[in-house]
Amino acid sequence: MKLSRTIALLLICINPLVAQVEQLNRYELLLNDRDDNESFRVASLEEDGLLIYRKLIMPDGDRMHLIKIDTTLAESWQGYIGMDKNLSVSHIRVKDKVAFILFKSSTFISGNFQLLASNVSNGNYRIYNIENFIPFNPTEFIVTDEGAMLGGYFNYRPLVLFYNFSTGRARVLPGFFNEPGELNQVKQNPDGSVDVVVSAKNYERKKSLWIRNYSASGDLIKTTVIEPDGNKNLIFGRSVKMPNNAQVVAGVYGGRDSNYSRGLFVAEINPAGEYKTTYYNFGDLQNFFSYMKANRERRTKERIERRKIKGKKVRFSYRFLVHEVVPYENQYVMLGEAFYPRYTFSNARVGTLGYYGNPMMRADRVFDGYQYTHAVIIGFDNNGELIWDNSFEINDVKTFELQQFVKIAPEHDRITLLYLHNNLIRSKTIKGNQVLEGKTADPMKARFDFDLVKERDTEKSKLDYWYPEHFYASGVQIVRNQLREGTYRKVFFINKLKYQ
Repeated sequence: MKLSRTIALLLICINPLVAQVEQLNRYELLLNDRDDNESFRVASLEEDGLLIYRKLIMPDGDRMHLIKIDTTLAESWQGYIGMDKNLSVSHIRVKDKVAFILFKSSTFISGNFQLLASNVSNGNYRIYNIENFIPFNPTEFIVTDEGAMLGGYFNYRPLVLFYNFSTGRARVLPGFFNEPGELNQVKQNPDGSVDVVVSAKNYERKKSLWIRNYSASGDLIKTTVIEPDGNKNLIFGRSVKMPNNAQVVAGVYGGRDSNYSRGLFVAEINPAGEYKTTYYNFGDLQNFFSYMKANRERRTKERIERRKIKGKKVRFSYRFLVHEVVPYENQYVMLGEAFYPRYTFSNARVGTLGYYGNPMMRADRVFDGYQYTHAVIIGFDNNGELIWDNSFEINDVKTFELQQFVKIAPEHDRITLLYLHNNLIRSKTIKGNQVLEGKTADPMKARFDFDLVKERDTEKSKLDYWYPEHFYASGVQIVRNQLREGTYRKVFFINKLKYQ
């Protein structure tokens, strides 16, 4: 009896440390196998629900099909809006209970855009036609109190276009069109101003970061330039404003070959524009190589220690993309993912004959997508000093478009990392350098008990943030009926998730 009580007590003590995916509800739309229209996609309306949308190709004119569902996954309204055949959805943003849908030209001949503003409560909408003489593909899009900002490139040079809702006119924000560069971020701050972060070469031909701060109406307020130390190059950075009005920029730096990252940097900028930059080599992080198998990780760390003892530099080259820099408790965390491009080789005839009269062949290298290896999460204090680091292995994920897979669910005493792949929600719970719960894999919940979804039957799936403490998972699935062999249905699904 005493032993039973002891076991029960241990279970009570241990259970709060175990993270669990709670799948609250599921929504499905039946799809037609012969349907040539675009697949459904979904965007978060935060506490107001989700917006489901797709383009319908119709004989009498194309239409945008919109469905709004609330946080219980119940439909609130749906409707159809006529649209031009040459337009496609580029971005969706929500501000003050209005969903702003940006349409771009699929031909890139015209620089004009169309912006649809739909009231999320009833679907009523207004269309803004953005006339612009510079054709570009928007990679960034935000909405301020006074207009919309579209970021992209023209002739390898970054630009940000501001469209004023009141005047109906668009203009390129000041400070662009000077030199080639990379647009890292367009971010709105709590005070309504907007920071635009650009990576470009300075007069010494070293990559630096330009942080330009604009008002909600697109007026340039100030410019801060963060320049690297020594032979370093600042490849990519993201900005966040701290509660003490300081600004933090975190990202990756490289050596002479600026295509590969050598480590991470953190720059703290005070209100006067003065900054201090701290660099962290990948080899200095405690858990950066934890995604490797045990023996390989041990050999890697032993090699690092040997080089340090001999006074030699530790150099690792990774392709690494920083996705988030967010405040957390009395610190802030940075989340990024490592990846590498994959190639296949195909034989092709070159049109000439060899010595024996056989056609000569050439091996062509063909891009085969980006393979992800692991996510890295790092905690810093308000002075930019590293407190802890951790990592999360990413298995089997390959994509032709770079995007964020791993998401974070922060709580006051732990952080959960999770991503969706092949109908499995994979997660890991950490507390600083510690691992509270190792990697787990939970299958997505089906609609009915007799439903069966195999891993290969899920495509176009994604996991994304919804509203506090909640995520949504979506995609297309073949759902098989276990009671009736050979019967199935093809659906677009949304699962509501809560992590606790």
